[in-house]
Amino acid sequence: MIKKLIFLSLFMLLNSPLFPQRAGYWQQAVDYKIDIDVDEQTYRYNGDMSLQYHNNSNQALTKVYFHLYFNAFQPGSMMDYRLANIVDPDSRMVVNLGTKEKPTYQSRIASLKPEQIGYQHVKSLTIDGQAAIFHNDGTILEVILPKAIAAGTTANFHLKWEAQVPEQIRRSGRNSKEGVALSMAQWYPKIAHFDDFGWHLDEYVGREFIAPFGNFDVTIHINKDYVVGASGKLQNPTQVKGYDKKAKVKTENGKATWNFKAENIHDFVWAADPKFAVDSAESKGGVKVYTVFLPTNKEVKENWKTALGLATEFFDYCSQHFGAYPWPTYSIIQGGDGGMEYGTATLITGGREIKSLVGVIFHEAAHSWYQHLFGINETVDEWFDEGFTSYIEELAFQNLFEKKGALETNPVINAYRAYYKLALSGKEEPMSLLADYYNTNYAYSNEAYNKGQVLAEQLGYIIGKENLQKTFIRFYEIWKFKHPTPNDFKRVAEEVSGINLKWYFNVFINTTRTIDYGIEEVNNNEIKLTNKSNLAMPIDLLVEYEDGSKELFYIPLREMRGQKPEEVFSIYNGIKRTVLEDWFWTNPHYSIKLQKKPKKVTIDPTQRLADVESADNSYPR
Repeated sequence: MIKKLIFLSLFMLLNSPLFPQRAGYWQQAVDYKIDIDVDEQTYRYNGDMSLQYHNNSNQALTKVYFHLYFNAFQPGSMMDYRLANIVDPDSRMVVNLGTKEKPTYQSRIASLKPEQIGYQHVKSLTIDGQAAIFHNDGTILEVILPKAIAAGTTANFHLKWEAQVPEQIRRSGRNSKEGVALSMAQWYPKIAHFDDFGWHLDEYVGREFIAPFGNFDVTIHINKDYVVGASGKLQNPTQVKGYDKKAKVKTENGKATWNFKAENIHDFVWAADPKFAVDSAESKGGVKVYTVFLPTNKEVKENWKTALGLATEFFDYCSQHFGAYPWPTYSIIQGGDGGMEYGTATLITGGREIKSLVGVIFHEAAHSWYQHLFGINETVDEWFDEGFTSYIEELAFQNLFEKKGALETNPVINAYRAYYKLALSGKEEPMSLLADYYNTNYAYSNEAYNKGQVLAEQLGYIIGKENLQKTFIRFYEIWKFKHPTPNDFKRVAEEVSGINLKWYFNVFINTTRTIDYGIEEVNNNEIKLTNKSNLAMPIDLLVEYEDGSKELFYIPLREMRGQKPEEVFSIYNGIKRTVLEDWFWTNPHYSIKLQKKPKKVTIDPTQRLADVESADNSYPR
């Protein structure tokens, strides 16, 4: 009987709608316990880390790898050479030795002196008490294990390391331009990600990350005058400065001890400065939001207070539209060199006017969904991370900050315009390209941030606005905390809508083909359409007749094997929708016979079809 119950429980789990669709799915898991002692005078620290590594894969591991990101901030590193050789380097990371008209860039890393560089040196490493062989190669540490980690078992690592915090160059470092003493991102030896694709061993040259989910218990010993903001929840607010007005700072050798814990995240960040102020508020949904910032003047303090209130509204808005935020806290910390997301926290530059401050907070907090909650591989599917995050940011910003409410047409039209400019520039590369490998930063940023938004909004054009919203929620229910791929999102959208989407995701992501439809001719009661491009799409065609009546013609694409439902837009209110025969992608021409004479014809009046040349999308022109 017990065996039957176990089998029944397993059967129900495997067939539950919340179980991932991929057969044989697995993912690794980690538990970090880290203790560091910081010397704020030399910007060095010693670290002691215990790591439980759960090998849930179906194979034994004879090696493991760790990322040592600070090692990138040394002359001669791959990041240094990348800055020297890319045609449009990140301006934050270079100095211009030429003129504005004829710039000559030099990497800021190239001129770092020994006391300014960053490094992480592992001094000892054991696994289950046995010493392991390890060697360092740039930002990757290879560990040859004395005994393989068998499939389905857990290994216990113990590392000791020493590190120097680099001058602020990218994301992490010391003494930011705004005066933050320590911006501590990518600061610990982080075990590399291993999945169906193997080990992900990307050298750190400037882009973003992938890591297994796990639990963090982090203890920081630092000068008693410092205030620390970090991922997770502070465990001892009454013993440190800044979080509790009644706190009695507990010190040892002039240092305070800070302890933060977080569950089910895949990166941990912290920042520290003696001048930090701390504020907090709680969302209606129960998320405790902290701000940790430099209160340099009255305007800055007022902006951060306003932004804090809007941030709590943001978490409620996103929880409603994209799935519940699953952690109890979120910390918005001033630091770094712009904005960068981490587990339950972000580092942002804080000396901004209010619109900019709210915008960057919304963007980085939106990464709590399309990055940290799903664990998307940013090194491979950067558009899935940054594009969908930017999409969430824009919807929330328009609703909460600009208070526009639900827009009737395209809420991310500016992203479309940026994509059109890229597509016509000759610099576009396939969106499936590895994030580090783009020829230009211009192409990367527009592919990741803008074309990714276009993919999301245009998907709503294909499957229907309501189906897109259902897809976001359904995807959350199935794939939270499970490292999904874009194909997993596509499969959910297909199941929700009943529409085949292989053609769309394949061509729009893996090629630089563009969409270009036109009204070829309107002659009496006939409309002739043409597909001038090499990317076929379904068409919404709004016809206004000479008698003042209107009709919406919907032309599905044969590859869809289905059709989207009628959509609710005010411009379509009371308008009859007529579904026509499928348009073959193999035929560039399509004709529509009308019962009466048209006065005006428009392809996609909602402007969600990413047509790179829209001048011929309406008649009369």
